[in-house]
Amino acid sequence: MQKNWKCWLLMMALMSLLLVVAGCNDGDKREEKETSAEEQLSKTAEENEQRIIAGTVVIAEILDKLDIDAIAVPETEKTLAKRFDGLPTIGNAMEPDMEIVKSLNPTDVLSVSTLEYDLQDKFEQLKIPVDFLNFQSVDAMLSEIRTLGERYDRVAQADELVNGLQKNIDAVQTVAGNKKGPRVLILLGIPGSYLVATENSYAGDLVKRAGGINVMEGQDAEYLSSNTEYLHNSNPDIILRLSHGMPDEVVKMFDEEFKTNDIWKHFDAVKNGKVYDLEEELFGTTASLKVPQALGRLMEIFYR
Repeated sequence: MQKNWKCWLLMMALMSLLLVVAGCNDGDKREEKETSAEEQLSKTAEENEQRIIAGTVVIAEILDKLDIDAIAVPETEKTLAKRFDGLPTIGNAMEPDMEIVKSLNPTDVLSVSTLEYDLQDKFEQLKIPVDFLNFQSVDAMLSEIRTLGERYDRVAQADELVNGLQKNIDAVQTVAGNKKGPRVLILLGIPGSYLVATENSYAGDLVKRAGGINVMEGQDAEYLSSNTEYLHNSNPDIILRLSHGMPDEVVKMFDEEFKTNDIWKHFDAVKNGKVYDLEEELFGTTASLKVPQALGRLMEIFYR
């Protein structure tokens, strides 16, 4: 009898132990589920807290391709993607309204490196987080797109965008590689003046990819002051004229310069009618998603 009683107590103890273990396991599972739910909520909250301002039109276009929203965009006459409809604007990309930018409490302001010198101090003074992306060449832009993809969890979209652009670029370079390229002089006009673009500028990069030979190759700077006598001795086959801001005014300025400055009449490119005004939409001072169209235009000019 005593033996049975002891067995009964042992069985009860074992059952209690099993219930405790099962309860712990259930508790662990509940805790694990709760932790997982918290992590998901935290991730969602983190994504919702991304308050990105597109500092330039090109950046807005890239964000759209990467399926990334923004809280503000620059003023522009160009039509932006529908995702940006109704958003506040921050003014001109080159001179954004810093009060508006500050009031929007952004987590990221994305601008371009060519504006860093003019804007960096303003952002630092107001403690506004800003990144100046390098779009000074085609390769630099493609690299920045991949970086944005990694930063905002859009790697697949970035890969698709970059690979699509690269495919078109490679096709142009393959064709150009089988042709004898012209010697090219690139002039960048701004209201009241103009500069000479070297192969280190974005336009110079495009010309090189299309098979052209920049008459100012071997220079370190992106742009140089003009010296018409030196430029005449460089003997370009083609002259490309680009505008930076107020394109209609810049074209008129170029026309007046070529008309009144007698030295231009002695350029073979001028004599042969090989002077071309390029569209600002395709040929800006920084790279854009219109690289394939810009290269296509240069191929028409160089080899038709």
